[in-house]
Amino acid sequence: MIEYIVPSNIDDRILTRAARMLEDGALVALPTDTSWSIVCSIKSPIAIKKLRQLSGERDERHFTLLCSSVSQFAELCNIDNTRFRVINRLSPGPYVFILKTLPGTKKNLEIRRQEVGVRIPDYPVPISLIKTIGHPLYSITAKRSMSGGDWEIFNEEEADSELPPIPEEELFENGWELEDINGVDLILDSGEERERIFSTILDMCPDEIKLLRKGAGQWPV
Repeated sequence: MIEYIVPSNIDDRILTRAARMLEDGALVALPTDTSWSIVCSIKSPIAIKKLRQLSGERDERHFTLLCSSVSQFAELCNIDNTRFRVINRLSPGPYVFILKTLPGTKKNLEIRRQEVGVRIPDYPVPISLIKTIGHPLYSITAKRSMSGGDWEIFNEEEADSELPPIPEEELFENGWELEDINGVDLILDSGEERERIFSTILDMCPDEIKLLRKGAGQWPV
């Protein structure tokens, strides 16, 4: 199902309907400041499992918590003053920050690793939906190769390796194209083409910030 929206003035009824669907375990596709993302509620274990199966990704670093403010990061992860200043300077924007999770976050998301990616998109659609539902959303970049295969944990030896860039041809431009992805229950479509770009991923866990994937966000800055 597609709901057409005006990003700068989204109908509250559509946001409320989308939030209710997420709470009931739905997957929602939406545009961000990079490419299209597919999101679910962090409070729905069934939806988290569906998102993993849909993505086919083994590496948990491909999954990102979308937040509406840096203060939400502190509810999910450990952030010291140094990292806070860097994140605050780069947010909102096309950056994913890998941070150490708080125990409750690791348990609720049922992730094996002690880290999780978080970011604040510089685009009103995901921010409006996060504010409506009242908590961050778990997300994955929408890709043409998505299938319903079982999700597995990646080899721990891969943890320190860089993540390869996403090929441009794997990304979507238009919302209607995502109708071909089985498992997506709702598409919030602005009716505009989105750039086929992806975010820059920064590992904030080591003493020195490590670039895991170069994307739309400049690094170093």
